[in-house]
Amino acid sequence: MRIALFGGSFDPIHYGHIELIKGALSSGRVDKVIVIPTVANSFKRGRALIPAPYRYYMTKAVIDSVFDRDVFVSDVEFSFEGITYTVNTLREVTKDSFIIPFLLSNGVKGEDALTRHQFFWLCGSDILPAFDTWYKPAEILSYAVLLCAKRKGDDVDVISECARLKGLFGCDIALFEMNGVDQASSDIRENRSFDSIPEAAADFIAVHDVYNAVKAFDLCSDSACEFFYDAAVKMYPTLSGKRLLHTLNVGLLSAKLANDHGVSCDKALIAGVLHDCAKEYPIEEQFEMARKVSGDTFTDEKLLHSPAGAYLAAEKFGITDQEILDAITYHTTGRGGMTVLDKIVYLADKIEPSRTYTDLSEMRRIAPVDLDRAARLCLDSVMDKFRRKNRPIHPLTEAWNKELL
Repeated sequence: MRIALFGGSFDPIHYGHIELIKGALSSGRVDKVIVIPTVANSFKRGRALIPAPYRYYMTKAVIDSVFDRDVFVSDVEFSFEGITYTVNTLREVTKDSFIIPFLLSNGVKGEDALTRHQFFWLCGSDILPAFDTWYKPAEILSYAVLLCAKRKGDDVDVISECARLKGLFGCDIALFEMNGVDQASSDIRENRSFDSIPEAAADFIAVHDVYNAVKAFDLCSDSACEFFYDAAVKMYPTLSGKRLLHTLNVGLLSAKLANDHGVSCDKALIAGVLHDCAKEYPIEEQFEMARKVSGDTFTDEKLLHSPAGAYLAAEKFGITDQEILDAITYHTTGRGGMTVLDKIVYLADKIEPSRTYTDLSEMRRIAPVDLDRAARLCLDSVMDKFRRKNRPIHPLTEAWNKELL
C-alpha cells in the first residue's frame, strides 16, 4: 500500500489540515493517511505549544468525526525521548514491527497490512525552500517520498524548488493540486477564532477551556512548566484519555488559583498535574503504594489513589517537597488543618472545566476571590453525595468539616 504520513503540531487542527488529507487521498497518490501529532517538536519548544495530550486527543476527535476509513491517528511520538525530529518518526513508523500491527489494529485487512508499503511524507509546498535545512534530510528521503500539495495562489515556486532539491538529493517529489483553505493555527490561537475550525475541535477546546487554561503557564517558572510538559507525556501510557486530560486541567487551574490566593504557582501546578497519577494503576498496587505513605489511613478503594499518587510523585517523578506531596495525598478527603495549597488542589479537582457532574457555577465564580467559601460549598456537596449513596464519610473529611462549622 501507499501510505502518507502527516506530522504536525495541530495546535489546533483546522480545515487546512483536513483539506490537505482529502487532497492527498483524492489525488490517487496514496491509499491511507496516518496523522502523527508531534510531542516535542524541534521547531516549537516549550510553551509555544499546548501540551501534547491535548493536541493528540483533539486531533483524534476531529479525524474520527471527519473520516470513516483510510485515515488514522498515531501516538507513536509519545514513546520517544527528547526532541522529536521527522527522521526519528519515519525511522520508527516505517518498520514492519510498527506499521503492520498498527494497520491491523486500525481495521486494515491482513493481506493489505502485510504487503510491502511505500511511504510518503505529506506536506504543503511551503516546506520546500527550507527542507534541506531539516535534521538529516537525506535520511528522511531514504524512508519516504515528499508528497507536496500545490495550492492556488501559493508563493512558492514549486517547480524550481523541486528541481533544486533533486539536484541536492537526487530525489523526485510527488505533487498534487488542491484548493487550499487559508488557515493557520497561529492565527486561530491569536484571534481565538475557534468557530472556524472543525466542530469536534471547537467542542474539545470548549470542554477543556484549554487555550485560556494554558495562560497559567505565564504565572509559573520555566522549570515548573517543563515539569508539567514532561509529566503529561510520562503519564500518557498509564492514564486513559479522559483521566489524563482531567489531571492536566487540574494542574492548570491549580496554578491559576494559587496566583489568586498568594501561594506558589509552581507547587500548585505540579501538585495538580500529579494528583491523579496513580488513579488507574491496579488496585493491589495502589494499596501497596498507599500503605507506604499513610499506613492504613486510606482503605476505601476509591480513595487509595491519593496517597498512592503521593508515592508515585516522589518515586517516579522525583518530588521531595512535602507540601506538594500532602496536597496530592489529601485531595480526595481533605484533612484537619488544610493548607491553602491543599484547598486549591482539592477544589480544582472538583471544578476544573471538563467537570459536569453537578452545577458548579457558583463554586467556579467565587473560587478566585473566596477560596474558603468555595471549598466549603464543595465539601458540602461531596458530603451530601456520600450521605445519599450511604457511603461512609472518611474521618479526615469529618475532621475538616468540624473545623469549618
